[in-house]
Amino acid sequence: MITTANRLQVVEEYYFSSKLREVRQLAADGKPIINMGIGSPDLKPAPAVMEAVLAAMQDENAHQYQSYQGLPELRKGMADFYQANYGVAVDPNTEILPLMGSKEGIMHISLAFLNKGDQVLIPNPGYPTYSSVTKLVEAVPVYYDLKAETNWEPDFEALEKLDLSKVKLMWLGYPHMPTGARGSLALFKKLIAFAKKHNLLLVNDNPYSFVLNDNPMSLLQVEGAKEVAMELNSLSKTFNMAGWRVGMVLGNAACIDAVLKVKSNMDSGMFYGIQKGATAALNSDKSWFEDMNKVYRRRRVLTEKLAEKLGCEVYKEGVGLFVWAKLPAGVDSAEDFINTILHEKYIFIAPGTIFGSNGEGYIRFALCVKEEKIEEAISRF
Repeated sequence: MITTANRLQVVEEYYFSSKLREVRQLAADGKPIINMGIGSPDLKPAPAVMEAVLAAMQDENAHQYQSYQGLPELRKGMADFYQANYGVAVDPNTEILPLMGSKEGIMHISLAFLNKGDQVLIPNPGYPTYSSVTKLVEAVPVYYDLKAETNWEPDFEALEKLDLSKVKLMWLGYPHMPTGARGSLALFKKLIAFAKKHNLLLVNDNPYSFVLNDNPMSLLQVEGAKEVAMELNSLSKTFNMAGWRVGMVLGNAACIDAVLKVKSNMDSGMFYGIQKGATAALNSDKSWFEDMNKVYRRRRVLTEKLAEKLGCEVYKEGVGLFVWAKLPAGVDSAEDFINTILHEKYIFIAPGTIFGSNGEGYIRFALCVKEEKIEEAISRF
């Protein structure tokens, strides 16, 4: 057998990739599975978005290779969206790069800026892809703690005690995944100052701004942020377009150029129709977010009821697409807890441990399940 690359020895298959096979098999065996584990929106995009895609199919150049930098109107739509919703001005020609989902941006940024042996500050708990991509590019993860007692925000005193001489990049994401902690502009200002002091690239992963959050924020709102920071964003959760794979990275022109060098060697441009649909989504008015959040608000109330029925303590301050909850007293293992529920009640919930060691003792519910299904889950207990 041909041996695989050494880099595969430092990562495992993505948790949801492997666990969902088990969940799908239970469903195939006739079990009445309710999947509350993964944040894949079940709501539809706006009708105008789908109409834009259908209309685009007839355009003369719709089915050809597209620009690596995306359509000019898509970049302008992204720039206008940031100006209207965050008060952030960006040049659509030089400071925005559309992506096939923000997840690919994590890899592109890592390839563009990290050398073998460079260190990367990664939140614990946090999105598992930060760690796996860091290892795949042969950089070194250095985990920084986020804990309930500090409202899931970094402890800057602890950060300053670390040897930061080899740190090149720092990942963060607010609203935070998996906890839903909001963050604040005051926190962002401290993070920008920290990045400038230690000459590192700060990257904020920002896909949950508009879900159950009355104060959307961007790291780029901080004066001088573009000197040391980039931001990833996505249409997946904001506009119910997870399967469309549309995201963006924003930053200064030099940083965007560096990412483009990587991206242009890894794909041949985003499908034209999807870009047209994404442009239409970005032009949605405030009523879109209000209507979407009415649905998520009702789901959150029911999901909190389910969590409390399990004896869990809910993190009530959380926003975004998930409910973060502490396990009942006396329960030691999140994975044992969720496996028992999966195989006895046929409800899939994500264990906090997949997001890092500080996720031990917690579980995460996704709000991507219809109200009647959440009520059914409650009735199973």
